[in-house]
Amino acid sequence: MRNAPHHLLNTPDIEIWPGGLLRARSNHDARLLARASHVLRRKSDGRYLAVQLPRGLMPLITRLPEEPGIELALNLLDAHLSQPSRMPPPNGELPLAQLQQRLDQLGLDSSEYSEQTGLPLVAEPAHLQLAGFDRYRRPLWLTGNAARSWQRMQHAAAIDDIALDAISGYRSHDYQLGIFERKRARGLSVADILTVNAAPGYSEHHGGNALDISTPGEPPAEESFEHTAAFDWLQRRAGDFHFHMSYPRDNPHGIVYEPWHWCWRPAGSF
Repeated sequence: MRNAPHHLLNTPDIEIWPGGLLRARSNHDARLLARASHVLRRKSDGRYLAVQLPRGLMPLITRLPEEPGIELALNLLDAHLSQPSRMPPPNGELPLAQLQQRLDQLGLDSSEYSEQTGLPLVAEPAHLQLAGFDRYRRPLWLTGNAARSWQRMQHAAAIDDIALDAISGYRSHDYQLGIFERKRARGLSVADILTVNAAPGYSEHHGGNALDISTPGEPPAEESFEHTAAFDWLQRRAGDFHFHMSYPRDNPHGIVYEPWHWCWRPAGSF
């Protein structure tokens, strides 16, 4: 019998990871993570908050009950632990209520940005499925449909002697905000960053259906990817697996050409 897929349980403030997938940051963390069935991780900075051990929940920070969103996360974990082990979490999307706060940090007006770019708001999924690992051996999280389609597409490409690498999949709103903050710290303006990165809340990566794809020997997220055999294969075959390139040249959203960015869409959604 095949093992049940790993799922990431998602809340606006906290992610609940299955054990065995996160990297330890100290010997103490390593011992705890090795025994944990689940790890609660703060989305804004990746801080580990608590681990679920056989004997119960163990906090990793002081004043865990005061952590924003902790009650919701613990209730979600309790509900998940009470379900049969092979039963997937319920589908759904997270509310967008906290998104305006992230946009305010960048001085962006959501209505004006939506009108200028034509990009829709993208909610985060309530849970995601492990779709394998990316080029850097990080867990790759996607929605269930996108995960299964990616695995089938990667296998089909391998049969044709084409190696497809995942560079990144799901990204939270907080992660996207972090991209902006790091680039602003290097001296880039928000306007400059918006030519290559969608504003928090508007990236297809938030929805868990988008992938950045490359191939061994090719640098990630570079236009040169279009000259590879992998890109040629994707142009011919990705549609068979419901993946489509989102940002071709001269796209109406004002985003630079991204031959590496592909998004899963259900049949008939165009």
